[in-house]
Amino acid sequence: MSGAVSGPGPSPEPLGERRLHPVTPLRRAWAPIAVVAGIAFHDLRQAQHWVEGLTVGTGLLIVAVAIPAAGLYGFLTWWVTHFAVTDTELRIRTGLLFRRTAHIRLDRLQAVDVTQPLLARFVGVAKLKLDVIGTNDKDELAYLGERDARALRAALLARAAGFAPEDAAGVGEAPVRELVRVQPKILAMSLLLTGGTWSALLAALVVPPFVWWLSGSLWAAIATALPFLGGVWAASAGRFIGEYDWTVAESPDGLRLDHGLLDRTHETVPPGRVQTVRIVEPLLWRRRGWVRVELDVAGSSNNVLLPVAERAVAERVIARVLPGVDLRALVFSPSPGRAARWCVPLWWKGYGLAADATVFAARHGRLCRRVEVVPHAKVQSVRLTQGPWERGRGLADVHVDTGANKTVTARLRETGEAAALLAEQADRSRTGRAEARPDRWMA
Repeated sequence: MSGAVSGPGPSPEPLGERRLHPVTPLRRAWAPIAVVAGIAFHDLRQAQHWVEGLTVGTGLLIVAVAIPAAGLYGFLTWWVTHFAVTDTELRIRTGLLFRRTAHIRLDRLQAVDVTQPLLARFVGVAKLKLDVIGTNDKDELAYLGERDARALRAALLARAAGFAPEDAAGVGEAPVRELVRVQPKILAMSLLLTGGTWSALLAALVVPPFVWWLSGSLWAAIATALPFLGGVWAASAGRFIGEYDWTVAESPDGLRLDHGLLDRTHETVPPGRVQTVRIVEPLLWRRRGWVRVELDVAGSSNNVLLPVAERAVAERVIARVLPGVDLRALVFSPSPGRAARWCVPLWWKGYGLAADATVFAARHGRLCRRVEVVPHAKVQSVRLTQGPWERGRGLADVHVDTGANKTVTARLRETGEAAALLAEQADRSRTGRAEARPDRWMA
C-alpha cells in the first residue's frame, strides 16, 4: 500500500488485530483470473489459436483446476491480512509469500472515505480509502461490513483529531448538516449544455466515416470510433452516473460529499487541506447562472466540490472551504489590451487578476470561463516568466505554485506590475502561513 511507512522500529502494541470481511476472498479470487484474461487480450490471435487446439476434456480439466485455485488464492490472501489500530497508527499486515507491515500514522490522515461499489451495496460491505499527507495514492481496506467501516472511520478520525484512545470509540460519527443536493434533472440538463459532450459526439460521427473512406477498412473506422464514443460516454452518461444525487454536507471533520448511482461514494474534503478552488462557467451555463466548482486537495484525488449549482449556492459552499474569503468582493483587472492582443489575438480579454489580503485569483477563458482562487497560506512558490514575444511587448506571466503540485497563472501582465506582484505575493504567502490555523478535525 502506498503512503505507508514500512520497516522495523518500536511502536505501540495494537488493540487487537482483525481480519477483513469474509466476503473479501471472493473479490480477491478474481485477481489471477484477471491476469490470465489480460495476457490473452494482449495477443488475441495466439489465444484463439491456443483455445482452438484444446479438446473438450482438456478445457473442462483446466476450468476444474483454475476455479478452485483462484478461490484458494483469494482465501489465503484474506487469511494472512490483518489490521489493527494503535494509539498512534493504523497497522496493516499482509503478504502471502513476502510479509509486509504498513504503518499509517494517524496524525498524517487527512481524509477517510467510504466507498460502496454496486455489488458491495447488495452484500452490505464497504471499502475504506485513506488519504495520507504526502502521498498521491490512497491506502485502502477492502472490504469491511458497512457498519464496521463507518465505526472504524469515526474512530480513525477521532484519533487523528487528538481524542484519547479510550474516548475515540465513544465519539461516533460526527454530526452532519446538509448544505446542498444537486437534483438529477439539473445535472442532466447541465451535461446537455456542456460543449465537450457535443464536440465528442460530432467527432464520433464525422471522423470514423472519413477514416473508412480514406483507408477502405471497416476495422480502422471502428478502432477510430471507440475513443470518441468513450469520450461521449465519459462526458455524458458516465458523468451522470458518477455524479448522481450529489450531496454536500457540513461536518466537524470536513465537508462530506455523497454521490453515485451505481457505485456509492462517501468522500470527505478535509479542513484546511484545500489548495485551490476553481470555478468553471461554460458558455451555455451563463444564462442560467450555473457554475461548476472544482478543487485541488494536497495528497487527494478529490477534484469536484459541486458538479453544477447556482452561483450564489456555490459561493456559500466555497465559504465553508475557504473561511473568510468573499468571492464577490474580488475585482479583476484585465490584461493591458494594446500589448496583450498581439500575444493572444482572440482570447486576451478572458485574462484577469485579483489579489486581496486573503487570496490570489486568476481568470482565463472566453467560451469556458475559469476562475482559480488560491489562499496565500497555500502558496509554495512564486515565479515570473517571459517568452520572447511577451518580452518584446513588455508583458510577463506570474505563476503561483501550490502544495497540490498545481500552478495558477496570471497571464499577460505588464512587466513592472508583474515584478511588484511577485514581491508582494511572496510577502503575503509568508504572512499567510504564519497566521494559518492548525488543520484539525472536530476542533
